[in-house]
Amino acid sequence: MKKFIVLPIVFIGMLLLSFNTRGQDPNYTQYFSTPIYYNPAYTGINSGVRARFAFRDQWPSLPVDYKSYFFSADVGDRNLPGSGGLGLYVNSNNYGKSYINDLSFGLSISVRIPITALFVSQIGIKAAVVQHKIDYPSMVFGDELNEKYGRIYSTQFPVDVYSNKKVFPDFGIGGLFQFANPDGIITGTGGFAVDHIFQPDEAFLSTATAKIPRKYVAHLDLVISTSPGGSSSSMYTNGGGGDPLRINPGFLYQSQGNLNSLVAGFNILKYNLYLGAWYRTALKNNPSTAVALVAGYKYTFAEDMSLKFMYSYDLQISSNLQGLGGAHEISLILEFDKLSLFGGGNRGGSFNTPGRSFRGGGPLECPSFY
Repeated sequence: MKKFIVLPIVFIGMLLLSFNTRGQDPNYTQYFSTPIYYNPAYTGINSGVRARFAFRDQWPSLPVDYKSYFFSADVGDRNLPGSGGLGLYVNSNNYGKSYINDLSFGLSISVRIPITALFVSQIGIKAAVVQHKIDYPSMVFGDELNEKYGRIYSTQFPVDVYSNKKVFPDFGIGGLFQFANPDGIITGTGGFAVDHIFQPDEAFLSTATAKIPRKYVAHLDLVISTSPGGSSSSMYTNGGGGDPLRINPGFLYQSQGNLNSLVAGFNILKYNLYLGAWYRTALKNNPSTAVALVAGYKYTFAEDMSLKFMYSYDLQISSNLQGLGGAHEISLILEFDKLSLFGGGNRGGSFNTPGRSFRGGGPLECPSFY
């Protein structure tokens, strides 16, 4: 009898999210591992090719936990017109044992605008096709249940089994800027993006409307090194920088509907090992606060090729969400810094600084998040 009680409650909750424009998109604690998900201007922000995969399992102690999957691949090649990048991404969200599923496939493109040798900007757009799907036969509605005999009635909910899919286009736009100090000790990235620009309707029923509210994102991060030039990637050399300690603080703020959330914290990198701590909180209307602990490792195959593995666990500290199991998140990032898909060699950037060697564009070609 317990499963008959749990499923209707979860389903009703998901219906409220579907028909209430105050809902919020699924989010990743490791937003630094899924940058294109939040801002298309990150497309091609670094020279070379990057492939990213992320998996999030939220509230695993529930029988109907929420799973999200994200994959993206993008190329930054300064031989491209506009010197920006091209990318693609796939995002999938499963709610309640996959009874409700979102699947989106999108393309992104960016334009790079050099301003000075140590300050550049990028503007990006993304266009996606989204499939919103519901498995009606697996659902258990509250009016189907008898407290003694279980599921014996027919639901009066207006289910149309032939309208179990909704396909619609979705668009986003964003911009960012990158900066560095002359010694390369500090580099930074900040930006702003808007998703769901045209507020697509994701309602399953023809008698209902469920527009996705626009999502506004603001973000900023810094990479601070203990030695000159150490905040950049292997493509930037200053002659004997060694393996400096790198500290990467940052934050990401989101506003969607009447919900606002903030993720803030830092990662550190030393000897190819990552450690980090991040604070997640909903600022109003949805009390939810967590502390996320991050650990990872960066394996370098060659000077211009590496694989990063990151794991994080969200420790729920909100009393109303205790016992749900927090959230597990895993990400893999494969980087090819010098790979060029459009021939002619990778010029990297448009500027050079006297006295330093910039292979692939200098400090502004370093990873936005380390």
